[in-house]
Amino acid sequence: MNMRYFETKKGRIELIPMIDVMFFLLIFFMILTLRMIPDQGLGLALPAASRAKVLPRPQVLVAITADGAIHVHGQVVTLAALKALLARRAHGRRPAVTIAASRKVPFQDFVSVMNAARAAGVASVGIASHRS
Repeated sequence: MNMRYFETKKGRIELIPMIDVMFFLLIFFMILTLRMIPDQGLGLALPAASRAKVLPRPQVLVAITADGAIHVHGQVVTLAALKALLARRAHGRRPAVTIAASRKVPFQDFVSVMNAARAAGVASVGIASHRS
């Protein structure tokens, strides 16, 4: 009777778990990279302020163009859609919103966006300006 205590097995490389790990790493780095890309916003002619201070990067940047269009994350939205978007973001926490309005935007459009943010539960609203 011939018994071996240590059988020698030929090693082999399993490809399926290796592919799973590679896909997991790929998705992880793609999501991480997308979160690192800053929201550039629009090129607006902001009003000048003599005592402006630099604020931390906002969680949501709302841009209002001279024609009254509201832009969030590169998309044009209505006031109702803006309110719904901010309400989803504010669910359970207080997002920081910065409003960047062109110099030629009517004040009523600016106030309407501020009212939509306040109605959505946003507590911190910043106003973007150009330091003169």
